[in-house]
Amino acid sequence: QVQLVESGGGLVQPGGSLRLSCAASGRTFSNYNMGWFRQAPGKEREFVGGISASGGGTYYADSVKGRFTISRDNAKNTGYLQMNSLKPEDTAIYYCAASNYVYRSPSGYPYWGQGIQVTVSS
Repeated sequence: QVQLVESGGGLVQPGGSLRLSCAASGRTFSNYNMGWFRQAPGKEREFVGGISASGGGTYYADSVKGRFTISRDNAKNTGYLQMNSLKPEDTAIYYCAASNYVYRSPSGYPYWGQGIQVTVSS
C-alpha cells in the first residue's frame, strides 16, 4: 500500500502560480511512477502529467505543457506539481496517484491521494 496526501492548493489569481506537493508513505516511494490528474465540476478526471519512478522522464497533457512542471524528491518521498501562468480553466480538484507505469488513464493507478482544490479566479 502507498498512502498519498496532497497539499498546497488554494485560491490564486489568473497568471499566478501554485505548487502542489504529494507526500507518500508506506511502500518505497521511489519504486512507483506518479501521475497528476484533475477533475473539474461535471467533467471527467483528466491526466495532467506524470513522472517516472527515477524522475528521469516527465510527461504532460498538451493543455498544461510549458506552464506546469512535475518533479519529485525520492529522498523526501514527495512529488511536486509546479503550476505557473494559471488560467481560470485550470480550476479543479487535483489528485496525485501512484502506479507501476505512467498511464494517461486514471484506471491505471491503484493508489490515490484525497485530492485538493485549486481555484483560479480574480
